[in-house]
Amino acid sequence: MAVVTAAYVAAIAVAGVWLGWGPSTGRLWLDTLIADILATLVIFGFSRAYRNSSFYDAYWSVIPPLLLFYWWSQSDVASDPLRTWLVTVLVVVWAVRLTGNWVYAFPGLHHEDWRYPMFRARAGRWEFAVDLVAIHLIPTLQVFLAMVPVYVALTTPGTGLVWLAVVAFAIGMAAVALEFVADAQMHRFVADRRPGEVMDRGLWSWSRHPNYFGEFGFWFALALFGVAASPADAWWLFAGALAMLAMFLGASIPMMESRSLERRPGYQAVVDRVSRFVPRPPAKVNA
Repeated sequence: MAVVTAAYVAAIAVAGVWLGWGPSTGRLWLDTLIADILATLVIFGFSRAYRNSSFYDAYWSVIPPLLLFYWWSQSDVASDPLRTWLVTVLVVVWAVRLTGNWVYAFPGLHHEDWRYPMFRARAGRWEFAVDLVAIHLIPTLQVFLAMVPVYVALTTPGTGLVWLAVVAFAIGMAAVALEFVADAQMHRFVADRRPGEVMDRGLWSWSRHPNYFGEFGFWFALALFGVAASPADAWWLFAGALAMLAMFLGASIPMMESRSLERRPGYQAVVDRVSRFVPRPPAKVNA
């Protein structure tokens, strides 16, 4: 944990040096994007040095609140204080919960997410590029895109649609609460499960991936904050949330489903009766 913490301190320091003393592009969002990429490259360096791409795992939740606070500190417009505080509370609560969940489940540097070695092995001689681009840079760009509505919410003057900001906050907090409950239920299950047993209790009896559903709900809420600040930009502010949804439904969930079916024969019965993503009462399966 100390090594991983040192990696993130170094990454954030490099980003800070760029923002403080590097050449300015004249665009706040672009300055922070470059700093974000530089910090990602530092984490990538640690991943390669320790031969463990899971150094990047915490990046998902550590960087967004830092982006938010920097945008807030550098904004020179009078945005709505209520909207600003609501989106800040939501992002901080989400980040603390998700990072805490990662810390709780962190077994040490001997462990690496099972997907990363698979990606590198499939890439063959291109494994360096796949490690850099697919495992590190693309997720950074994806999260940054999904955070752009927060940038809009913090740098757009006026009150905008106050009611929509309140709705966004309610949806986002509900999504974070759902993730918290789903992860807590999974941790309890993992601690007591028998070999080959599958999780189909609590929220997991209504959705095979309630944590992903909650995560999408959070990013959708951030998009709503952007719309609340600038309704005319609604047509593009959902791009980040939709990119998250595409990743969950098109990549993350299918890989996890295939692995569960290979490792746990009883998982097919869960597939037959439990919703894949959106929570709903389990279906009745004829004997």
